[in-house]
Amino acid sequence: MRCDSVPLADATATDALYMERCLQLAEQARGHTSPNPLVGCVIVAAQRIIGEGFHPKAGEPHAEVFALRSVATGDRPLLTDATLYVNLEPCNHYGRTPPCTEAIIAAGIPRVVVGMIDPDPRVAGSGIERLRAAGIAVTVGVCEAACQRLNEAFVHRVRNARPFGILKYAMTLDGKIASSAGHSTWISGEAARAMVHQLRAECDAIIVGGNTVRRDNPHLTSRHPHTPLRVVMSRHLDLPLDAYLWQTDAAPTLVVTTAPADHPLVPHLQACGVEVVCRPVLTPTTLMKELYNRGIMTVLWECGGSLAAAAIAEGMVQKIWAFIAPKIIGGTSAPVPVADLGLQKMSEALCLEEVTWQTVGQDILVSGYLPKSAAP
Repeated sequence: MRCDSVPLADATATDALYMERCLQLAEQARGHTSPNPLVGCVIVAAQRIIGEGFHPKAGEPHAEVFALRSVATGDRPLLTDATLYVNLEPCNHYGRTPPCTEAIIAAGIPRVVVGMIDPDPRVAGSGIERLRAAGIAVTVGVCEAACQRLNEAFVHRVRNARPFGILKYAMTLDGKIASSAGHSTWISGEAARAMVHQLRAECDAIIVGGNTVRRDNPHLTSRHPHTPLRVVMSRHLDLPLDAYLWQTDAAPTLVVTTAPADHPLVPHLQACGVEVVCRPVLTPTTLMKELYNRGIMTVLWECGGSLAAAAIAEGMVQKIWAFIAPKIIGGTSAPVPVADLGLQKMSEALCLEEVTWQTVGQDILVSGYLPKSAAP
């Protein structure tokens, strides 16, 4: 990830280069740290890196601690003249691990460069204040835009008390996600499917509706070491007895429903290792609250058009990944990626922001963010 911000007056181009290294280190843990952020740390002295590290997962030490531990014995005297770089403000509270600010102070490091302030109310500037109170020079805001983008899901979760939602779909050139008969294998090409598997590996949960289970019988695996929680929304629990999602040796599956706990399918799913949760109300909003309470940070919506429309309408989708295949299938009854949103005029259309596009094999990937004003 490249830094796209201009270095601050009290920073240097060298600071930006080392902050980029922090971002590279942090990326190595993507998909593993929820509900914690992605953080990388670099320690520089005598114009070279003497220590570096990243936060691997919740419960493990933070990036600053790993970086300090990595400093060789012969280099430890250099710490009193070193600069520590970290893309997120060091914590200043006791959680699962001790405060990183105290470890930095104890090491005798005289300067710290921070990419962005931590939005977590338990930190929110107090880490910087603690370092400065200890006489450490702190520079804040180096490569801030890139740091914010790296942890967009963490920031969204902290500020909104719900996971960050990504809606992914593949459609034909005429806007269909399946034929009129419901056949959808395969719309996109192999390269696009490989990119989707990588995206799944970077998320904490994948959501589909009952119709997708009945129609497509998806696996929803990532083909990577990390496969996220597979979540099925089914109000009436009208699901098949046999489905790939019930094979929980491949990945865990959660079914959320409004059906009663004594529904005859419940013991069958539980015998397969599927977790079944019965709730009085089931909407995208209530589901995201459920996942938030489980520590989920990033959710991938891979659902049909009706559920996608509901998730968008309720503000549970922040980002869109749309693969467009150079194919035409036609059909007035063929399903589309997003069903009725109740919008009557083109001026009411939801216009994506920060739009990017790229070719992926023979397909095109268009991605962007839904306007924040679209959320309720």
